[in-house]
Amino acid sequence: MLQWQKVDRGTLADGSECLFDVYEADVVWDGEVQRLLVSEADTDPLVGMSLLSGYELRMEVCSQGKLEITPLLV
Repeated sequence: MLQWQKVDRGTLADGSECLFDVYEADVVWDGEVQRLLVSEADTDPLVGMSLLSGYELRMEVCSQGKLEITPLLV
């Protein structure tokens, strides 16, 4: 169960503003638990850019395109 934290305001691509609920969640990412804030949205799930730091993202930008996330070799 996600724990509600606050209401936040966001600006959409068309310039309009909306309010949305924000929750705290524990997410397992690359085998480790990360605690983060999750914004509620009436859409498909999105991955925040901060989780992708240190990873390579490859995607086919088309319907049913493949998505691959791999750790960067440092």
